[in-house]
Amino acid sequence: MAVRGRPRGTGRPSAESVGAVQALDRALKLCAVLAEADGTTLTGAAERSGLPVSTVHRLLATLAAHGWVEADEGDRTWAIGVEAFRVGQAFQRRVKPTTAALPVMRDLMEETGETANLGLFEGGDAVFVAQVESREPIRAFFRAGERRAAHASGIGKALLAAQPADRVARWLKGRTLERYTAQTIVTSEGLVAALAEIRARGFAIDDEERSAGMRCIAAAIRDEAGEAVAALSISGPTQRLDRERLERLGPLVRAAADRVTRAIGGRTPDPCV
Repeated sequence: MAVRGRPRGTGRPSAESVGAVQALDRALKLCAVLAEADGTTLTGAAERSGLPVSTVHRLLATLAAHGWVEADEGDRTWAIGVEAFRVGQAFQRRVKPTTAALPVMRDLMEETGETANLGLFEGGDAVFVAQVESREPIRAFFRAGERRAAHASGIGKALLAAQPADRVARWLKGRTLERYTAQTIVTSEGLVAALAEIRARGFAIDDEERSAGMRCIAAAIRDEAGEAVAALSISGPTQRLDRERLERLGPLVRAAADRVTRAIGGRTPDPCV
């Protein structure tokens, strides 16, 4: 009986099949080199891949014939082609933020003991789309589809902080920031200052700004262009999420959001930016 997923037969592989696999391995390595370098010369590709120039030239010519790489005759460089982008979109279609986030959210809940949430930015609000509840008797709870004003939400502020300053300015123009508690940020100047702190720190904190007695820590999830597409958070009562614990768990939440970013093929911004 044949084992599923394995080729039939027990004989030694032919020289032809070994050569084909080796060529494929080298071609994939070249694609990775070009993607990492954002384009390079023939000599540069050979140096980076550790392959002879003649071999690299043959492989690049074959890849170019299928649209996987492109040659720029002007500066004599090679770069990733449109076919690689097209095939890569299949990954984007298959792996959605919610699908990728759920196992990370489960791990985050187990590690912190607090409810983990996933939210999007829509119509000026933070919209909750998934949740993994804490096992604690007193815990945060949000229904899927529930909205929170972005300025008074950890997820909302994390997503706002990930936007360029001019986009935030347009979002704020003519907008009234409603007060929910004594802690709510209700001025444009106050929110802009808070967003700057979030960018520098790497995560947002909702310090009883929407609901008295509840705190939240959130960080943005980004796509392949570095754009924020969602945010991950943990939330719980102030008795458990005291000031010291907020600062200690913040980097954990950010690391979890970065893990989801990598899982969907996204990229995190340069920390210097």
